[in-house]
Amino acid sequence: MAKLLFFSTLTDIVGDSELEHSVGAEAITVETLLQTLYQKHPALAEWDKSLLVAVNCEYADRADLIQDGDEVAIMPPVQGG
Repeated sequence: MAKLLFFSTLTDIVGDSELEHSVGAEAITVETLLQTLYQKHPALAEWDKSLLVAVNCEYADRADLIQDGDEVAIMPPVQGG
């Protein structure tokens, strides 16, 4: 299982700030995870072009791998204020 963390308005979209996602024996890409999340939470797909993703506290590209036990943070764009 990977631990998924959602921030700001994304928490409202998915209905929680933390979820668990089964990764299985094979690693999956960040892109694969996002596509799965978009199927479950279609409103999340509206944020696709601006989402920031970090795997184990390191910003990740869509091709980066997620493995069992990883922590994945999914964030809207950073805003100043």
